[in-house]
Amino acid sequence: MELLKRKIDKYLLDWKSNPNRKPLIVKGARQVGKTVSIRTFGKANYESVIEINFVLQKKFRGIFDNGYEVESIIKNISLLEPSWRFIPHKTLFFFDELQKCPDCATSLKSFCEDGRYDVICSGSLMGIYYEEIESNSVGFKEDFEMHSLDFEEFLWAKGYSPEQVEDLYRHMASLLPFTQLEMDTMTDIFRDYMSLGGMPEVVKIYIDNGHFGETLKLQRQLLKDYEEDITKYAKESDKAKVLAVYSHISTFLAKENKKYRITKIAKGARNREYVGAVEWLKEAGVINVCYCLNNVELPLKGNYDVDNYKIYYHDTGLLIASLDEEAQEDLRANKNFGTYKGAIYENVVGEMLRKSGYEQLYFYKHDNPALEMDFFVRDANSLIPVEVKAKDGATVSLNNLIKGDSFPDVKYGVKFGHKNIGWNGLFYTFPYFLAFMLKRFLKERS
Repeated sequence: MELLKRKIDKYLLDWKSNPNRKPLIVKGARQVGKTVSIRTFGKANYESVIEINFVLQKKFRGIFDNGYEVESIIKNISLLEPSWRFIPHKTLFFFDELQKCPDCATSLKSFCEDGRYDVICSGSLMGIYYEEIESNSVGFKEDFEMHSLDFEEFLWAKGYSPEQVEDLYRHMASLLPFTQLEMDTMTDIFRDYMSLGGMPEVVKIYIDNGHFGETLKLQRQLLKDYEEDITKYAKESDKAKVLAVYSHISTFLAKENKKYRITKIAKGARNREYVGAVEWLKEAGVINVCYCLNNVELPLKGNYDVDNYKIYYHDTGLLIASLDEEAQEDLRANKNFGTYKGAIYENVVGEMLRKSGYEQLYFYKHDNPALEMDFFVRDANSLIPVEVKAKDGATVSLNNLIKGDSFPDVKYGVKFGHKNIGWNGLFYTFPYFLAFMLKRFLKERS
């Protein structure tokens, strides 16, 4: 089975070519492909790879008992595995499931200062333990956040070349509309991507088989695996709350305003009691949280209400897999994505924004006067409203935000929908499948 091409592949090669590289920590949700990518990179670029999984190989948790000096660590590893080779400047240490051995994070300073060996650490739930890991290795490591496949990686998996993907951006940058053939083809591929999501194993089955068979079964197993992680790793006092938040995500996305309401998930539930539960899921990489802005103005940082948010799945394929059987059939057979109150399109655009480098998502909703916007991003000097339209309709809020005197930071907007590329002097219109290129477009436009 051919390996999927991933963006981390180039990142790892660039990291290795940097003479001042530090130990690398790769974070991300479970089963997004971290281990496979690192292992493949190691085998192709090093004479020796020392791979240790602190969950599966518990005996190695004691290799730091005599201290954190590199020689001491190597000596203890050799006691457990005498056949392993430690070749200076030609060996990669790959420590997997780092969260189960915080002592390993402390050793990164020694590896960094020693300089003879490269080190990559990874783990599924590292975000949850990251404060401890960070405090143990601050200044002596660099970080990379890995996600499931984005739409560009999905296009690669489908056989499209980087040059063909770049041609999509050429259309976007020059505001050149697509032909009907281009629009129909990319829209069909994008709908497949929404149904499947980007979890590597799901995508591989789809590519190898040429159809959706077995993919839903695997997606549902992934959802169960996440529930199992919650049961296994969340604090005893938080487990019920984390599970309650997790199991209600699609319920709230089905509602008109999609706002997540803690008070509706359990009798007597209060926001402040569930902050840790939402944070747990966010740090585990399972969800993307979108906060409501207090004011439609810059800066974005700190300008939002921590108790007013929407929760999206980190992978839209898993959102669709979480729905009931009837919705499944409608979505997969009829591609009727617009019927779910726009939630699926919002989820996938939010996912694409996060995967393209936006660390935090924001929206806005105000009842008097009525004004709402799905997302906000920014360029060098302006705030940009981003509207996601499941159906072709009026864009009252978008027009009001751009034209209104009350919002001087808003100079233009972006609208994603079943539309070709366009610009009307107020906002850009793009088809959904270009959302993964928005950050680049805005950077190169300004």
